[in-house]
Amino acid sequence: MGRGTLLVSQDVVRRDILKVHDRDGNLSIDLIRQIAEYGKDKCEFVIVEGILYKHRYGEMLNNLIQFFKQKAYTYYFDLSFEQTVISHNSSPKKMEFGIDSLRAGWSPNDYLSVDGETILTNDMSQNDVLKLILNELKRSLNF
Repeated sequence: MGRGTLLVSQDVVRRDILKVHDRDGNLSIDLIRQIAEYGKDKCEFVIVEGILYKHRYGEMLNNLIQFFKQKAYTYYFDLSFEQTVISHNSSPKKMEFGIDSLRAGWSPNDYLSVDGETILTNDMSQNDVLKLILNELKRSLNF
């Protein structure tokens, strides 16, 4: 998205900055919220991304949606486990954890279940996903 975009990555906040495990109540939940809120009036776009389990991050995410006065877009990658493994194996962080860890953390259909949540599937290419998101943003900004 370029300049004026704040990307809040759950992995960066949790693993790199705080070095905490992804457990209920971990410190990254509140810090992700604080960073995103910081960007509200300072950045054109604020993106919160990561594997954000509903039972762990859902309340915080719902609070952010309210904080941004419903001007938030939610996307859920509803990918098969096989596709998740393929994506993991092409990631620069693939050596940090293996397939057993992926399987242990696998939580299919973990939708946030908020109005307007867009489900992205195996059938969609990266280009399809990018076009869908950019078109939504353009419509909302009246481009």
